[in-house]
Amino acid sequence: MLQAISLQIHACTAMVYENALNIYTDGSSYSRPRRGGIAIRCVTIDEKGHEVVKDDVFAGHEGATNNEMELMACIKALECAEDHESIHRVERVYVFTDSMYVTENVRRAIFEWPKAKWRNRYGRPIDNAALWKVLVSLIKKVPKRVEFKWVKGHSRDSHNRAVDKLAKQSAKGVLNPPVKVTTVRRKISPHSVQVGSVPMRGQTLAIRIITDTYMRVQKVYKYKYEVLPDSGEHADNVDLIYSRHCLRAGHHYEVRVNEDAGNPQIIEVLQELERN
Repeated sequence: MLQAISLQIHACTAMVYENALNIYTDGSSYSRPRRGGIAIRCVTIDEKGHEVVKDDVFAGHEGATNNEMELMACIKALECAEDHESIHRVERVYVFTDSMYVTENVRRAIFEWPKAKWRNRYGRPIDNAALWKVLVSLIKKVPKRVEFKWVKGHSRDSHNRAVDKLAKQSAKGVLNPPVKVTTVRRKISPHSVQVGSVPMRGQTLAIRIITDTYMRVQKVYKYKYEVLPDSGEHADNVDLIYSRHCLRAGHHYEVRVNEDAGNPQIIEVLQELERN
């Protein structure tokens, strides 16, 4: 049976498991300009009960979101686990992350989403599906059981604090291209995005596309949009919607939407509107 032990390091506690490969991960994200970083820390316990620590800092990505970087950090962790010198003598691999996005969804990514073609129960496309697919593939490839453990971010856990600092260094260093290509235009509306603020009633809307992202796993586009001023009760509202129609950020369109609030979609593009 694997036993967790708490070690005192510089007045901070760190949770590691004996006879296991413990990998602390972190992804960071900054704005203006948006960029993200990735780092991991591998920890094992040697025959004398001492920690053996190895840090890895990877090149970050331009335009990255925090969730993308948290997933990328876990992917890097499992890539390292495959070839780690201890992998054949440990009983288990523990991946520590302060991302509840990862820990709350990893089982869905393994067991539910692939069967649903990477859509949720309402049919809405799952964000970051390409990264989730890579993570699931690596979980199955690592020759030992993999478990994900949530650790509170910026806590007294010394390993979490260390890897957080390394991920921030990564974000400030040399960067790779974006994980996915998103075209962004400045929002005109004074409102922030509020999911569900535009009801789906099969109506016609006059909208301006703020961001466009192609979701290659589901083969659909994800749009952040704003309803144009003076165009009805939901004017200036900012929301998200999906479509197989290719629209361009910064452009104005008259569209018809579906009647499904759980999976909002543009089902018809009626015309492109002139921009004022």
